[in-house]
Amino acid sequence: MTKLSVNINKIATIRNARGGNMPDLLKCAADIQRFGAEGITVHPRPDERHIRYQDAIDLKPLVTTEYNIEGYPSKEWMDLVLKVKPNQSTLVPDPPDALTSNAGWDTVKHENFLKEIISELKRAGIRSSIFIETNLKHIENAVKTGTDRIELYTESYAKDFSKNKEEAIKPFVASAKLANKLGLGINAGHDLNLENLNYFQKNISGLLEVSIGHALISDALYYGLENTVQLYLRQLK
Repeated sequence: MTKLSVNINKIATIRNARGGNMPDLLKCAADIQRFGAEGITVHPRPDERHIRYQDAIDLKPLVTTEYNIEGYPSKEWMDLVLKVKPNQSTLVPDPPDALTSNAGWDTVKHENFLKEIISELKRAGIRSSIFIETNLKHIENAVKTGTDRIELYTESYAKDFSKNKEEAIKPFVASAKLANKLGLGINAGHDLNLENLNYFQKNISGLLEVSIGHALISDALYYGLENTVQLYLRQLK
């Protein structure tokens, strides 16, 4: 069964808009797990505009499911991850000023850099995942970096889903087939929502985890947080 990891960045964004501790990020993380989610994801950025580095530290004892810290592997980010030691670290090639993640790794161009980072994570006992697009050459070369998993960047699927879902899913099916053949675990994330998640999960063989934040937290404004987590879990059954 595919695990649901909830990205709580948007909760931190609301909190930071007014200062103080409303909403309570730590309570929300605990509640999300209590409501059935199998993981918590955070993506701290250098400007701390949503998740703060201290949040990532404070969350560690509260995440009883699976803890995933994603981000660009700068020295500061790596220092944080090696201190916290989450279950998984997802490497994302976004620049510091990126509004949101918008590209996957070129594992050919950055092979040596990724290999060095991933070997350091492995020594600390942290599972690694690489944010990647449906470029088969890049997926094939991901094996050389030593990564445990890839996270398929699903923006193009979400964008084209309403036009032609069969065509939108094709490159992801091919990518999953190759990843499975190579022995790479498969995660996915970016713009997955209640409309497109079930079709994606049904067609991607070996999908281990989806990381969903923006859509889920937005839906919670209408449906409530507990009900929304349950709605997403149902899409994965």
